[in-house]
Order: sequence, then structure tokens, then C-alpha cells
Amino acid sequence: MNTSPSRFALRVTCPSTRGIVAAISTYLAESGGNITDSAQFDDVGTGRFFMRTSFVSEEGRSLADLKSGFAPIADRFGMDFSFFDEAAKRKVVVMVSRFGHCLNDLLYRSRIGALPVEIVGVISNHMDYQKVVVNQDIPYHCIKVTPQSKAEAEAQQMRIVEDCGAELIVLARYMQVLSDEMCQKFSGRIINIHHSFLPSFKGANPYKQAFEKGVKLIGATSHYVTADLDEGPIIEQDTIRVTHAQSNEDYVSLGRDVESQVLARAIHAHVNGRVFINGHRTLVFPASPGSYASERMG
Repeated sequence: MNTSPSRFALRVTCPSTRGIVAAISTYLAESGGNITDSAQFDDVGTGRFFMRTSFVSEEGRSLADLKSGFAPIADRFGMDFSFFDEAAKRKVVVMVSRFGHCLNDLLYRSRIGALPVEIVGVISNHMDYQKVVVNQDIPYHCIKVTPQSKAEAEAQQMRIVEDCGAELIVLARYMQVLSDEMCQKFSGRIINIHHSFLPSFKGANPYKQAFEKGVKLIGATSHYVTADLDEGPIIEQDTIRVTHAQSNEDYVSLGRDVESQVLARAIHAHVNGRVFINGHRTLVFPASPGSYASERMG
């Protein structure tokens, strides 16, 4: 029987003022919470305050009790807040087309516990990865998308997300543009990945275009999806260097690695409650100690 205390986290955003940190730390201490990690940011430009605090509930308080007890403090400071269990795995639906590197990477990370997620379904407009997915006992939904069927296809996709209780949708190189309706319905709950050549190299074969222009950096960007195509708040980015010695095929291969890593880091930050949307930008707090640890090696 596991008798170790529960590990919870509190997320807070509110107008910046005096006494916020003192009120939060006092409440957690009086509620039997021992703070193990905390990060905060005061945005002087917007006048908003952001905070994420990890703590151990040493007196067995439930999330419901903590939430109800914190409500008067939240009202006093005008806070938006949430408590969550850091050990709970977030339910995720992955959407993919014909490039499977990000999907395969997420399946592996999920399986070994490197990402605290449960992939509860994969949606694709092709059958390429059906066997890979169902072999891991994950439902695979192939929904063809044409200009004529797009509205009904999206309605079916949204039903799947809601029926399986997914908290996050990941576009793992899903090569269809989502409608404004779907973007708004799941605002802040859809994460996308793409190369970082935009806006320079749009359209087909961006890596080939980059190769022909002799770029020296290959990068990837992961962001929240909004109605503005590829312009949502950025969560994570990274780059690697290339030289004239690399071929177009090398660019594509290296790009796959960067995309997979950047997407995984963005998902990790989101499901751990480390990302706050701040207007058109995000702020991303550092990971808590131990949050990258895997349950097993393979």
C-alpha cells in the first residue's frame, strides 16, 4: 500500500499587487502543504502576476478541500487558479497525417513514462500508422478529409476528443488546417509542431527550399493553435546548425529530430502546468526537479 503524501501543484494568475506570495505560502502551510518548488513572474508590461507552486500535502488534504479553502484568497486578489495532482496523467489525442516521426516519439515517451500522458486515441486522414497504434492498444480513427467533407470530418473529430475525455490535442504533423470553430472550441488545448523556416519558406518541400537557399540553421517551433495559421503563442523552439556539406535529405532527417524533441518538450511543459498564455505570448516556467524522470528505460 502506497502511503506517500500526494504531490500537488497550484497555478495562479492575477493582477499584480502586494502580498500575493505571502498569502499563497501561508495558506499552503496552514493547510499542511510543504512547498517543494515554486516559480513566479511579474509582467510589468501587462500588470499581470503568474505563479506555479509544487507542494506535498502532508496532512492528506484533497484537491477539492484545497480548492474550496483557497477560494476566499482567490476572490481577494482576483485570481484565476487551479490545483492539480502532479502524478495524474493527462489524456491526449494525437492527430497525424503521413509523417510519423513525432507520433512514434510520443508513443515511446508515453510508454516509458517520460511524458506524463495517456494517449487515448490517434486520429489520422490516412491509414499509414494504424497497425503501429492499435498494437499498443490505442484506438485509431481514420477520418478522410476533403473540401466537401471537412465540416463533417471535424465534427467527428471533436466528438472523439470529447467522448474519450481528452484534455489536450496534439497535431503531430497533421497536414490539415483546422477550422476557426475547432480552434476556438479547444483554445489553449491544441499544440502544433512545424519547422521554423516560416515565413521564409512556405508551402511544399520547405527543407528543399531551405537547402537551395543555403540556410545554416534548422529549427522547429511548437505553439498553441489559433485561427491565425501557425501564429499562435509559442511554447518551445530549438535549432541545430547545418553546413554546405549536408544534402537536402540530411536537412529533412535532422529536421525530424528537432521537431520530435521540441514537440515533446512543449507537451511536457503544458501537461505539467508550466505554461501560461499571456496575450499573444507565453511564459514557460522551468521544470520541477524529478519531472523528467521515466518510469522505465524501454
